[in-house]
Amino acid sequence: MDTNAVLDIGLDALILAAKLAAPVLITALVVGFVVSLLQSVTQIQEVTLSFVPKAVAAAVALLVSGHWMISELVTFTHELFDRIPQLVGG
Repeated sequence: MDTNAVLDIGLDALILAAKLAAPVLITALVVGFVVSLLQSVTQIQEVTLSFVPKAVAAAVALLVSGHWMISELVTFTHELFDRIPQLVGG
């Protein structure tokens, strides 16, 4: 196992982590922006008003994209297991 293989696996893992985190993070970002805009317009400064909608939206995003996330993770894991013989030199 050489340095290039380790870096390649690490890069693939980081890209996968970014792809898996994107739906939840983007959803929370958009909902947070909308709630923040609403709070600015109405001048209602309530902490739970900003937290609860983001938590609900993140849960919905996980429900919607959960199957895709699991399939991507399983595919990545299968690819890693398939690469084991060439990584150990066999």
